[in-house]
Amino acid sequence: MTPQEFFLLLASVLASVAGQFFLKLGAAKLGRFQLANSVSHIFGILTIPELLIGLSCYALGAIAYILLLTRVKLSVAGPSASLVYVFSVVLGYFIFKESIPLFRLAGLGLIVTGVILVVWQK
Repeated sequence: MTPQEFFLLLASVLASVAGQFFLKLGAAKLGRFQLANSVSHIFGILTIPELLIGLSCYALGAIAYILLLTRVKLSVAGPSASLVYVFSVVLGYFIFKESIPLFRLAGLGLIVTGVILVVWQK
């Protein structure tokens, strides 16, 4: 993977993680979803700034990913994008004080190892 390709991957992953962060903040403001409040939730999604920022971050991440796909095989880009899961768990731990059970930590290690094996070039 060239430095430009790595930058596109990193931009895509970080934008997606930022999107998840802002969606989580906005979802907390939105409150718990129930069928009775579905209309107000849909309106809330369109008016809560954090949710709009989160959706915008996802859009930027998608644009970076599309640009990455013009340069890298899907069999490399797709698994590499799974780094979003790793960063999301780390973000949840440090920002939202979520725990990371041992099995989840092991799973994250497997994801990182898998990505390294997928992108490794001789």
